[in-house]
Amino acid sequence: MSSTMLVAGPKLAVALVLLTALAALVATVGRLGHGRQIAVAAVRAAVQLGAVSLLIAAIVASLWATAAFVALMCAVAAGTSGRRITAGAWGWWAAAPIVAGSLPVVAGLLLAGLVPVRGIAIIPVAGILIGGAMTATSLAGRRALDELTDRRGEVEAALALGFLPRDAVLLVCRDTAGQALIPALDQTRTVGLVTLPGAFVGVLLGGAGPLAAGVTQLFVLVGLLAVEAVAVVLTVELVACGRLRPAPSSRRTER
Repeated sequence: MSSTMLVAGPKLAVALVLLTALAALVATVGRLGHGRQIAVAAVRAAVQLGAVSLLIAAIVASLWATAAFVALMCAVAAGTSGRRITAGAWGWWAAAPIVAGSLPVVAGLLLAGLVPVRGIAIIPVAGILIGGAMTATSLAGRRALDELTDRRGEVEAALALGFLPRDAVLLVCRDTAGQALIPALDQTRTVGLVTLPGAFVGVLLGGAGPLAAGVTQLFVLVGLLAVEAVAVVLTVELVACGRLRPAPSSRRTER
C-alpha cells in the first residue's frame, strides 16, 4: 500500500468520529442550525460509501449497471436539490437542470472518445458533473426563491409597469441566483494556488505524472463550469415560469 494513502483502521475511525463531533458541536454552539444534520450527513456518507465500495466492482463490469447507477445518481441529486429548494411535488422539477446540465456533457465526452466507454471511467466523471449540477441547482433555486420572497413588492411593481410575469421575476432574482456560480469560479481561479482538488490528487495517486494530473483536473473544472452554468440558467427559468415555487411557509426547513 502506498504511504500516501489513508490507512483504514481504528485510528481513522476515531479521527472521523472526532471530526464529525467537532463540526456538529461548533455548529450547535454557534447556533447555525445544522448540528444534527452534520452528524446525520457523516453517518449517511459512511454507510453509502461502504455500500458503493462493495458494489462498485460489479457495477463497473456492466455498462447496463453503470447506466442504472448514473440514473440513480441523477434521481438522488434531483431529490436532494428539490428538498433544498421547495416542498412537495414541485421539487422534482430540480431534475431538469441537473440532467440537462450534466448528462449531455457526459454523452459528448463519450462520443468524442475523451472518456472511455467503461464503467470505471464513466461513473466518477458522471458523479463529479452531476454533483456540480446538484450544488448549482440547489444554490440558484434557494437564492432565487428567497429573493422573490424578500422583494415581492418589486415584482408587483414591475408587473404594474407592464412587465410580463416571467420578465418581472427574472428582473428581481436572476443576478442573485447567478451567485451560485461563485464556488465553481473561485475553485477554478485558485486551483494549484489554494487547492489541489480530488481529480488531480487521484490521478497522482494512481501513478500518472503531474502533467497528466493537471490536464485531468483542468478538464474537470472547465466541465463543471459548463455544467453549472447550464444548471443555473435552467433553474432560474423554472423559477420564472412558476415550476419551482416557494414552500408554503415563508422559510424552508433544513433537511
